[in-house]
Parts: sequence; C-alpha cells; structure tokens
Amino acid sequence: MTPTQNATRAGGGQAVLIRFASRADALAMKEIFNREVEQSTSSWAWFPLSNEDWQDWLYEHTRDDHVLLVAEVDGQVVGFAGYGSFRTKDAYVTTVEDSVFLKDGYRGLGLGKALLARLLDEARTRSVHAMVAAVTGENQASIRLHRSLGFAEVGHLPEVGHKFGRWLDLVLLQIVLDDQPGPGPVRID
Repeated sequence: MTPTQNATRAGGGQAVLIRFASRADALAMKEIFNREVEQSTSSWAWFPLSNEDWQDWLYEHTRDDHVLLVAEVDGQVVGFAGYGSFRTKDAYVTTVEDSVFLKDGYRGLGLGKALLARLLDEARTRSVHAMVAAVTGENQASIRLHRSLGFAEVGHLPEVGHKFGRWLDLVLLQIVLDDQPGPGPVRID
C-alpha cells in the first residue's frame, strides 16, 4: 500500500482500494457519471458528457491542489469522488465543492462513505477550509452520507432546477475542515 492508496472493505466483505485517479480511469468514471446523468437527478446535467466535456470536468477536479479519487474492487473502478472549485471569485479559494458517484450495484455498501472520508482527509492536508455539497433534494442517500461525516445543511433552494419533467430542490451542505480563526495571508504571484 502506497501513501496514495488505502484499503477498506465493502458491505459484502469485498476488498476496496481507494486511490488517486489516473488517466486510465477516465473512461470508467465517465461511464458511471453519464449513467447518473441519463437515469437520475444526482447530476443536474440533461445530456451525457462528451469526451471533450469529460476532459474539462477531469481538469477542474485535478488542477491546482484539487483531488480526484477512485474506489476499485477486483481491479474495476466502481466509484469516484473529487472536489473542484466552489465558485470562481478569488475569495472562495479555500472552499471547494465535492462530487461522489458510485456505479450501479455498489451503493449502500459503505463505498461512498469511504471515498468521502478520504476526500475530506485529503482536503484537510491541502489547507481547504470548507467543503460544500450541492445535492438534489430528493437524493436522501447523499444527504445522509454527507451528514454522517459532519456536514450540516446550510441552505435549501426550492425548485431551482428541473429534470425529467419535474422541479428539483437544491440542498446545500457544508463542513468546515479547520479551526483557523481567520484566513492566512494572501499570496499574489
């Protein structure tokens, strides 16, 4: 086991490897993501991402000090979690927004919790101050997952989006990852 990997067990006792994503994982992650786009409201996208759009998504979640992890079972990527910028204005630089997606058939086994817990640890080591989750109101599993790791609901925006012919609420959850009394000095390069 290298410092970039850790192992856990899924609910069924299967060994799960959580590691940093590599280029070789891109197709498997895209397939998991696009399935959610087509069949659920976990993603607010209406259409599956093209290869070019997926490359943009990957770049956002791996640039600078951002982190993208995968969960692997028997050599197969079965989920991923990452964070990207929360907003683009300078003042948000220490706040990120997370994403967690699991392959169909691997939910409810503790993989999402293992991925998100590792993501929180990685964020703390990179001096991320706050992490935000923007979750569809009907995605109670994701809301419970985030709450189980210390996120608190900080906002509920009714009917701010729509998909599959129905309005969607947006639930905002947040966790503060450090106890800094204030931000450090701003470095301008």
